[in-house]
Amino acid sequence: MAKQARAVQTWRSIVDAAASVFDDYGYERAAISEILRRAKVTKGALYFHFASKEAIAQAIMDEQTSTVEFEQEGSPLQSLVDGGQQFAFALRHNSMARAGTRLSIEGVFLGGPHPWGDWIDATARMLELGQERGEVFPQIDPMVSAKIIVASFTGIQLVSEADSGRADLREQVAEMWRHILPSIAHPGVIAHIKPEGRVDLAAQAREKAEREEQEARIAAEAKGAGSDPTSEGGTRSGGSGLRGGGSGRGPRAGVTGDEGDEEPAGAGVAAGGIVA
Repeated sequence: MAKQARAVQTWRSIVDAAASVFDDYGYERAAISEILRRAKVTKGALYFHFASKEAIAQAIMDEQTSTVEFEQEGSPLQSLVDGGQQFAFALRHNSMARAGTRLSIEGVFLGGPHPWGDWIDATARMLELGQERGEVFPQIDPMVSAKIIVASFTGIQLVSEADSGRADLREQVAEMWRHILPSIAHPGVIAHIKPEGRVDLAAQAREKAEREEQEARIAAEAKGAGSDPTSEGGTRSGGSGLRGGGSGRGPRAGVTGDEGDEEPAGAGVAAGGIVA
């Protein structure tokens, strides 16, 4: 368990560092050497978790959806609006969201999963729930509407980035909803929807940061008291697999060895798309 915890922490460090690199440089110009520098891990540790730069990028594209939580209680349409505002906020304050969006726009994986597939599917599910609860018109095709909503959001955030560095993105997303809602929802429902969202996202972000800081402090105090979990023995168990790439949303599944300091055989092969 101790080694598994260390592996998860290393995986997290690599993905977070890679997100900042992809956000700054895009896929083609992102260098593995820069990811290693920012993550403060060895090349062997990186290749232990990821077979290629593409695998790291896919992990980031999968991770970006974790910045949004759609509430299942209450109004499905309001939850959908709130989710859009959460992501608009994340695009200004979260490199994972920005990197995932940039990778999707660059169309890096044309032969792999649909770059917007997770967002479209999640939006369609909320629209279906809205139909079940009588908010969304029954004649609406949830998947068609979901594609329009995701495409509209994508275009708006690009224009907002060019105009104001996304400073006005949340206002622009609210305007998007004011235009779209009348075409999919009953008028009586729209009157109760807040296009700007119903959550104080800045306060929510502060609370999360304070909670994470407290958790880090507790972990540091425990380590200082001699209870460093990484010093104990244990076996590594794998994480779940990523779409289409074999890398997991966590340490690589089924691997029982240690994260090494040496690059494993075959790592760094050009076919993996890695820039050293």
